[in-house]
Amino acid sequence: MNLVEKQLFSEQVYEGKFLSVRKDRVELPDGREASREYISHPGAVAILALTRQGELVLERQYRYPAQREFIEIPAGKIDPGEVPEVTARRELLEETGYRSDNWVYLGTAHPCIGYSDEKISYYLARDLVLSERQLDEGEFLEVLTHPLEAAMDMVLTGEICDSKSIVGLHWLAAYLSGRMRGVPI
Repeated sequence: MNLVEKQLFSEQVYEGKFLSVRKDRVELPDGREASREYISHPGAVAILALTRQGELVLERQYRYPAQREFIEIPAGKIDPGEVPEVTARRELLEETGYRSDNWVYLGTAHPCIGYSDEKISYYLARDLVLSERQLDEGEFLEVLTHPLEAAMDMVLTGEICDSKSIVGLHWLAAYLSGRMRGVPI
């Protein structure tokens, strides 16, 4: 069965600082036409950063759209022309002050397939060396470290509840148990 929707027309209806909203006209598999609205996103990275003591680096920050604080793994958007692994290294240093020369690519997930083209590339960083944070202007967050098992429990209690962190922790557990293969970078 063919499920592909063919784009007939695409219009940008909003252009923001780092994302835009598009409204497309598509031809459905049965030949009829429909409208599709979605957010165009530059992509992002998420980092599972483990200290030499085996603790996971987390961040606590306020997320305006949800009007609350979240505990989450370090992450950030990909800048124009930047490859995801460079973004991961940059974001880890900027947000947490940690550097690493031991990186593994875990995979890519699409967190909001019903309304966005965003994709998040996940990386594991080990053997961290603490340096100085280089937060972006207007960026405020607290860096935390927790034993990995405690972070996993935080998902079960709802203390960690954003999808990127839940996916990242799931993949990290699979990688560490040998059920998932990563790609050293």
